Formats: sequence, C-alpha cells, structure tokens
Amino acid sequence: MIRMLIGIAVNLASAVLGLLVAAWLVEGVHLEAAGFITAVVIFTAATTLLGPFVFNTARRYASALLGGIGLVSTLLALWIATWLPGGLTISGWRSWVLAALVVWLVTALGGWFLLWLAVGRKVANRRANPGPTNF
Repeated sequence: MIRMLIGIAVNLASAVLGLLVAAWLVEGVHLEAAGFITAVVIFTAATTLLGPFVFNTARRYASALLGGIGLVSTLLALWIATWLPGGLTISGWRSWVLAALVVWLVTALGGWFLLWLAVGRKVANRRANPGPTNF
C-alpha cells in the first residue's frame, strides 16, 4: 500500500513538473491556474491507464514502435487532458509534438529522480534505525 501511494505521489509530482516545464518552454502550451490540478490528475490517470494499452497494441501490431510507447502515451494523455476546458490548452501541431517530448522527458527523468529520493530516504532511515531482526 505504501509503495502504491509513493508511486502515485511520484507520478503526480512528475506530471506537475512536466506540464509546468512544457508551458514554460513550448509556445502554444497554456495552463490556467483554475484547472491546473484537474489537468494534472487527468494527465496522470491517462498515462497510467494508457501505458499498458499502448504497449500491448504496439507489441501486437507494430513492434517497431515499442521504443516510442512513452511518447505515444504522453501524447494521448495530453490530448485527453485538454478535453476539459480551463486547464490545459495546446495549439498547433508543433506545440503538440514539442509538448509531448518535453513532458515525456521531464516526467521520465523527474519520476526516476523523485523515486530515487523516496527510496533513498527510506534506505537511509532503515540504516539509521535498524529494527529487530526476524530470525
């Protein structure tokens, strides 16, 4: 249960970072404060649900695309996150492509880094406070 909650927190935090960086770097990507949290939650849920679906579809029908699954999932999740007004808007095909690349890169690197921080702290706490051994 704790691992799942840590995973959700890491995914949400990396989605926040990814969307903020895309809005900052990519012209044509706009975030509105009123719907930002909704856009983050929808994006995170969509990537979580679409990842395995896109993987299985690509494996079955287009194995050459297996390396780009994260990008495809990110692009689809961005598209779904733009459905609700007042959160995320992306205009222009270049903005869509660049936003997908930026968000994918930031969420991947941010997710790895945040998970490393979470696991690193857990390991450091265990080393500092060893519990009873189960012999």
